[in-house]
Amino acid sequence: MPINEEWLEQVVEEAIEPELPIIDPHHHLWNTGNSYVDKPYMAEELTLDLDSGHNILATVFVECSAFYRDSGPQHLRPVGETEFVNRVANESAENVSDARQLCAGIVGHADLTLGKEVDEVLEAHLEVAPDRMRGIRHSVPWDPSPDIRVNREPGLLANAKFREGARRLAAYNLSFEAWLYHPQIPELTAFARACPEVTIVFDHFGGPLGIGPYIGKRSEIYQQWKDDVTELSACPNVFAKLGGLNMAINGFGWHKRIVPPSSNELAANNHYYLHTIDQFGPERCMFESNFPVDKVSCSYGVLWNSFKKMVSHLSRTQKAALFHDTAEKVYRLRGD
Repeated sequence: MPINEEWLEQVVEEAIEPELPIIDPHHHLWNTGNSYVDKPYMAEELTLDLDSGHNILATVFVECSAFYRDSGPQHLRPVGETEFVNRVANESAENVSDARQLCAGIVGHADLTLGKEVDEVLEAHLEVAPDRMRGIRHSVPWDPSPDIRVNREPGLLANAKFREGARRLAAYNLSFEAWLYHPQIPELTAFARACPEVTIVFDHFGGPLGIGPYIGKRSEIYQQWKDDVTELSACPNVFAKLGGLNMAINGFGWHKRIVPPSSNELAANNHYYLHTIDQFGPERCMFESNFPVDKVSCSYGVLWNSFKKMVSHLSRTQKAALFHDTAEKVYRLRGD
């Protein structure tokens, strides 16, 4: 998908509550274009977005199949991504002119179907980024429609070897990052119940689809999604990320407009956010940018303004959890 900076610049907003401390717990880095975005997104581009006026103190990088090693055992090649991102984090930490901590936490990839043998991969990640490695994402999105992007086999969350591998994360104090599509949320609930020792982060509201066979069914999908999220929230080991709702697959079509959306327009979708907050509680929720993937639809500053508008009625303590404290807790970003 194309990122059009000139298009995004048509809507520029001054940051609301610019002093509010924020940890952005979900972004990517790419050195080339791909099926999500059409151009590289590296530390320089991330920093430009962070300069939007919001008080971003730190960020968390989440794996995106970039910077893999081009040789060596196949199962260890994803460690190259963690190596690269850790270097970015080191450079950020050494930059005395900018107190922001880029990639203060890292979520890498490992093939959990390796079962107990995944230990070798986890230890390799921890060896190259001992101070920042915080979790593993083995994405599981699957849908039978040819109109939906699928890069995994169905039923992974119920796969015995996958669960065996996931349980190993707890032994290394690593979380499991869950990216899937909304019909799979009940599968994640069953997985969370079967692996209570594993801290699970529920990405992007479970990917409510709005393209292909899901076009025109938003109300029906939302009602089922509400029920499924309510059931998932009963699992105390699950935390929810609030974001990633402006991807093309969600079907809102922001990227097709002549003018990009304002924060007021984005905030009109607050029912997804408020239902999740209501069910999980602010102490188990965290706002996320999902940049640059969501950048096809809106700018960084506008996005964070929309988040702030959605929860303007909440208390200072509740907002602190949503914008900073939950992410700090889950990804263990405290300096002490």
